[in-house]
Amino acid sequence: MPVTPVESLSDFQALISSNDVVVVDFWATWCGPCKAMSPVFEKMASSPEFSAIKFAKVNVDAHADISQGLGISSLPTFLAFRNGEKVNGVVGANTSALQELIQKYA
Repeated sequence: MPVTPVESLSDFQALISSNDVVVVDFWATWCGPCKAMSPVFEKMASSPEFSAIKFAKVNVDAHADISQGLGISSLPTFLAFRNGEKVNGVVGANTSALQELIQKYA
């Protein structure tokens, strides 16, 4: 499943309010570790093993309302949501921790 770019606060709220688990990558264009993790996140999103999970990305500079509302202070940050509630998260460019997070909900 492709990674969905979040374009607005209403898009974000609609996306995370589903019964499905949604893992969201909070990133910025100037963030080196974010750039390093992007292909890893994209590969996980396209893996059949994780087809039950939705994947999305939020550019924190373009959508500060979303990132500030969630208290995002370090990048990259990966948060898992279900039914509109944050259920888990990983802060930093840690591939193994991200994989563990996603496998937990696969």
